[in-house]
Amino acid sequence: TLDLTCRKAPCFVKFSEMEKMANIRAEINEVQHLLLSVTIVSTLQFYFIGKKCEVLQDMNRHLEAVLKQQRSLKKRLIKPRCQESLPIEATFHKCVIELLAEAVTFIEKLESHLQAVRSIPQIPNIMKNMDTALTKTELLAMELEELADQILKWRELQKEVYSD
Repeated sequence: TLDLTCRKAPCFVKFSEMEKMANIRAEINEVQHLLLSVTIVSTLQFYFIGKKCEVLQDMNRHLEAVLKQQRSLKKRLIKPRCQESLPIEATFHKCVIELLAEAVTFIEKLESHLQAVRSIPQIPNIMKNMDTALTKTELLAMELEELADQILKWRELQKEVYSD
């Protein structure tokens, strides 16, 4: 009987309809947001693809220009830059590059080699100083041994004194 007497109040019907409308609006906003983000992403992709295409076209034009000038470039590579230099055949270019690398390392080490050569006249003085230092070291070692012997004797005397 309670169920029969209970009717739906019109205020609750409107409330449920308003809730449904709010849910639908939220779904519409979410779909619009997704569409906007997809549009932005696709626009950015097209923009970057366009930039990459431009870069590739520039590279292609440059390579085409190089291919057109291939003969003149080969002549310029073989021909000496000035009258003092000798032309180097293309087969020896690798060897020349390796030789230049070794020349650079030689120049880098040249200063240390020159310093070693400059120190040659000073070697007798250095050897004399080393001999003097060695002699002093040997004297100090002998003095140290004597001190060690004296300490051991003193220690034995102390033991005898305390044992008596």
